[in-house]
Amino acid sequence: MTIRRLMMPALLLISSLQLAGCAAPLVVGGAAATASIAHDRRTTGTVIEDQSIELRIRSAFNKDPELGKQTHINITSFNGIVLLSGEAPTSALRERAGDIARRTQKVRRVHNEIQIAAPSSMMTRSSDSWITTKVKSTMLGAAGDGFDPTRIKVVTENGTVFLMGLVTHSEASRATELARQVKGVQRIVKLFEYLD
Repeated sequence: MTIRRLMMPALLLISSLQLAGCAAPLVVGGAAATASIAHDRRTTGTVIEDQSIELRIRSAFNKDPELGKQTHINITSFNGIVLLSGEAPTSALRERAGDIARRTQKVRRVHNEIQIAAPSSMMTRSSDSWITTKVKSTMLGAAGDGFDPTRIKVVTENGTVFLMGLVTHSEASRATELARQVKGVQRIVKLFEYLD
């Protein structure tokens, strides 16, 4: 119950910052970050390394004139596994982004889910942020009975919800079931690492 009380205001703050176009991952409420790290199955060092991986890949993308200007790519790293989501106008740019991510130090695996399309509109991105918030809120509302939603990473791109985390098969099934209940979710992609 305490986690729910701490996380809900933080989720609302993050979603409002995302809707406003701010870099919400850089502005994480202390209570939410503490609750999340306390329940995360990754070590603190791995959490920091995941953030460093994301920054190294973003920096490499920004140094590439075509990737930096023609694409919209989200980078998510969880336990050294990288998810690339978003849009690139050509398959060559999609593959280039994947190659850069694979060559990045400490990356164990890359899931290249970049779609060949023009970069999404701000309206679509705002809708995706809202879907992510609703999925996380639904999971928080179902916390208990061995299910800890703070162990699930949720990323939404063009209505597709990507679920990541170090989880049991039971936790993965519960998270997937809850995400399916959220209006606006068109597809769910499970990128979990299983503990059992």
